[in-house]
Amino acid sequence: MSSDSAAVDSEIVVLDNGVPTAARVYDVMLNGKDNYAIDRQVAEASLSVMPELKEIALHNRAILHRVVRHLAAEQGITQFLDLGSGLPTARNTHEVAQEANPDAKVVYVDIDPIVLAHGRALLQDNENTRVVTADLRKPEEVLSHPDVQEMIDFSKPVCVMLCGILHHLADDEDPKGIVQALREAVVPGSYFFITNFTRLSDSPESEELEKVLLSQLGTGRVRTPAELEEFFEGLEILAPGIVPLPLWRPDEIVTDATTIGVRFMTGGVGRKN
Repeated sequence: MSSDSAAVDSEIVVLDNGVPTAARVYDVMLNGKDNYAIDRQVAEASLSVMPELKEIALHNRAILHRVVRHLAAEQGITQFLDLGSGLPTARNTHEVAQEANPDAKVVYVDIDPIVLAHGRALLQDNENTRVVTADLRKPEEVLSHPDVQEMIDFSKPVCVMLCGILHHLADDEDPKGIVQALREAVVPGSYFFITNFTRLSDSPESEELEKVLLSQLGTGRVRTPAELEEFFEGLEILAPGIVPLPLWRPDEIVTDATTIGVRFMTGGVGRKN
């Protein structure tokens, strides 16, 4: 690790377990153990509206595996910037990428300091991986962070990962502008991997869930398919397009694509040309 990383490691990480965070609520959904009662409270309230949320969280994790594997093994991408990465869990981005290419480099970025504490402890022996505490709403600060600069060569293609994080940005925080700033910072041949909660016209639960998340977590913008498409403006979208998560190059046949569990999150991959 860099000297900057070591300096941060020596600091005491102060956690406020009275305030829920998106990373820890997601950890609850993935049946993790790195969460507090307040996070479980938000998760339970959300599950009462949409019981399929744990299934949806697993779909979000599974598409991450498929996308990273495809880009590392078939497209030759060796750099991954995982924004809003959440807490370390089974089969992280670096495990999938480095399985395809041991030299692949991964930087995890999250605003929650518990991610830094757990991630650095887990990854202290992995020289090609870093964990950074930074605010996605300030992309310039993320991109200029010493650990990001040390690990990512922005003169070469990179995969920018926004997996299940943009729905935690309100419209007035300009998520589209953030994506544009990130797009401008990377060279042609780079990829963007984006997933987001999707507003379903035939599902009042999707609107009700947004209300619960906004009231209890403070974030949770459920967007229409058209709104999600705006994040991919200027990019060449890879087949099969922007689709429900289980339908993006599935490893197994999806026998029923009509359920809320399948359709509530939508995502895709775009290439900068």
